[in-house]
Amino acid sequence: MEVFNESNMKTKGQTGGLISGLIFGIASLVIGVIIAFVIVSTLNDADLLTAGSSEQSAVDALSGNFTSGVDNVSAKIPTVLTVAAVVLILGVLVLLVAAWQRMRLGGGSI
Repeated sequence: MEVFNESNMKTKGQTGGLISGLIFGIASLVIGVIIAFVIVSTLNDADLLTAGSSEQSAVDALSGNFTSGVDNVSAKIPTVLTVAAVVLILGVLVLLVAAWQRMRLGGGSI
């Protein structure tokens, strides 16, 4: 029979918190970009950002800069997801090794 204490729970919570924080962070980034696209597109389609030729060129430049910025971020998403996968795999390995250590110390009884 395994005895749970606070130190075991803290270790499990920290690993789960890292992984869930990473997932929620990426999801928040994607949702934020989608919301920004919808806002800029809605304002541009409603002609609320257009007042004259100089303002229109500024709006076009803003849209172009925003699009190129999103392209730069989206180019890095595979790298971020690869790092997240490696962290997840390492976290699972750490938990498996810790469980194996506890089973070995406990005499092998489940």
